[in-house]
Amino acid sequence: MKISREQVAKNRETILKEASRLFRERGFDGVTVAEVMTAAGLTHGAFYGYFDSKEDLIAQAANHVLTPKDGVRGADRVGMAIYADNYLSAAHRDELGDACLFSSLGTEAVRGSGDLRHALTESLRGQIDSFSSSAPGKTAEEKRRAAIGSWSAMIGAVILARIADDPALSDEVLRETRAWIGA
Repeated sequence: MKISREQVAKNRETILKEASRLFRERGFDGVTVAEVMTAAGLTHGAFYGYFDSKEDLIAQAANHVLTPKDGVRGADRVGMAIYADNYLSAAHRDELGDACLFSSLGTEAVRGSGDLRHALTESLRGQIDSFSSSAPGKTAEEKRRAAIGSWSAMIGAVILARIADDPALSDEVLRETRAWIGA
């Protein structure tokens, strides 16, 4: 049975949404293609009508998450300080499925495909540019340095806060990193 182009596009969107959620929750190796397709409400056999391989799915799911839907990054909307408040929150730390791909999968992506790394590189470049517009500093160079340092600190803090099995330490890492960025 043939499905419409609209349904194909809707199915693809659903697959990418579910794949990105599952990958962020369980890692790339912790999720099978069959699990992604089941979560999307489709059969495993339909997978190759949408993607060439699991690596292709991973790269496209990352690109799907990292590409702003309206062309505007969150930091462009609210500025770096408010973005940091949200990013360095217990909710962001605890909700892996909806969390930032960098803090959820960055260490795994280092060993990913060229397409995956390219998607992350382009997002990194865009995020730094976005933060640079509201970062502290008198010159463009100082603003960019602050943007890179702050974004790096945010990602590292969330990773460390997730690793800690001591809730007080985890909260402290988030709180003090936010204070450091604001200083």
